[in-house]
Amino acid sequence: MKTITTAEQFNELINGNQKVLVKFYAGWCPDCTRMNMFIDPIIEEYNQFDWYELNRDELPEIADKYDVMGIPSLLIFQNGEKLAHLHSANAKTPQQVTEFLSAQQ
Repeated sequence: MKTITTAEQFNELINGNQKVLVKFYAGWCPDCTRMNMFIDPIIEEYNQFDWYELNRDELPEIADKYDVMGIPSLLIFQNGEKLAHLHSANAKTPQQVTEFLSAQQ
């Protein structure tokens, strides 16, 4: 998973034709650490998405703009639009994440 470090990079990525999945996280977040422990096989299985992560504490204006209230949250973008949003309360297990991604195909 590649890291997004600037608002310009974020905007460029989400405005493309490819579906982009952005994981919003923070370094202090225990649920984010837990997700990191199970996410790699899911990334391999759902490789139709370009996977990125964004530290919401470094780019809070983006998190605010897309209603990221809790972390980790997974958002899918394409052509500048938010297509789907898995809120943090529903992103605690591999099953929850895979069910969300399966519904987006």
